[in-house]
Amino acid sequence: MSANDRIPLYQQIQDYIRHVIASENMKPGDRIPTEKELMDQFHVSKITVANALTGLANEKLIARVPGKGSFVAEEADIPPATSTAAVAIKGREGTTTGLVGVIMPTIHDYFAIRLIDGIEQALNEKGYRSMIMLTDGKLDKEKNAIKELKALGAEGLLIFPVDEENYNEEILGMKLSGFPFILMDRYLPGVETHYIAADGRIGTRLAVEHLWELGHRDIAICSDSPLQTVTVQERIEGYMDGLKDKGALINPAHMITDFKPLSVLKDAEAHPLYRYIRNRMVTAYISLNGRLGVQIYQMAKQAGLRVPEDVSIVSFDDPTSIVEEFSIFTHVKQFERDMGYRAASKLLDILRDQGEMKSYSKVLIEPELVIRQTSGTVSKT
Repeated sequence: MSANDRIPLYQQIQDYIRHVIASENMKPGDRIPTEKELMDQFHVSKITVANALTGLANEKLIARVPGKGSFVAEEADIPPATSTAAVAIKGREGTTTGLVGVIMPTIHDYFAIRLIDGIEQALNEKGYRSMIMLTDGKLDKEKNAIKELKALGAEGLLIFPVDEENYNEEILGMKLSGFPFILMDRYLPGVETHYIAADGRIGTRLAVEHLWELGHRDIAICSDSPLQTVTVQERIEGYMDGLKDKGALINPAHMITDFKPLSVLKDAEAHPLYRYIRNRMVTAYISLNGRLGVQIYQMAKQAGLRVPEDVSIVSFDDPTSIVEEFSIFTHVKQFERDMGYRAASKLLDILRDQGEMKSYSKVLIEPELVIRQTSGTVSKT
């Protein structure tokens, strides 16, 4: 295999356009080869060509005019014809940036902090640095973050994708073009990519088994995710399997997912979940994220209920302390640091092999249940 064969196709197209601009002494305003010409020459899809051209536009080398084509940009810094390979800042052949992009929805919880801690450890060990961009859980911000990080010279990306019904075409474009990336915590069903996540089915089964042993028979599962994402679906499946193992009937009313997140605690009494808790519809709750676990705890206190005497709570992730021993929440531990470390290490392996991917790595980490102070036996009163 030649060195050129190991360069992702989108990058080969970019290098070719740089060479054409330099070798033909093209001037600002001159038209570069069309998308159709590039598709035919490199035997690639339109999305691969578009991905390559978008990168060059972000570098201000070309300007794309809808309906007319792409042209050498007015502010283009045109490289000498003899050094076209060296100007590919993002290239892994010869010149590298040592930069890895990290895309997260937020860093407002300890799950994210621990995940990033593991990423940083792996990158530091290999002399790489990171640039973190936040999406606030919005698909358009995720798309822009991918574009910006690639334009800034990121050699690969670690992505905690947002919860959305629609796939991010930037992620699909990277898959088609061969740009290295790893998905963390969740994956895109039907789309083969590298990903690493905790096994959500096992996590909820562990929670159900623990609560059942404590005498709980009415157990709710709660998620404030706006959509039934793959992650949520798998955890609900584990919850249902756990109850079936006990011979229990599944009560759909105990799968509480159709509500908006609580923004401020003072609004709690108007929230449907508060009324559910106050009316003691169940004796235990499984929260699918740490933030929601804290809100259930606060709502229970506001309703005059004691935790765990009146109501037990098991949360995914530890929401209260970055130091494990100081946590008060019984929680499903997903080994976030290990997840981040392994995701970054895998990405660096791909970069070391020049992006060559013969198969995709799918890693599921087995979670553990950590028993603390928010779960207890069912109250006799």
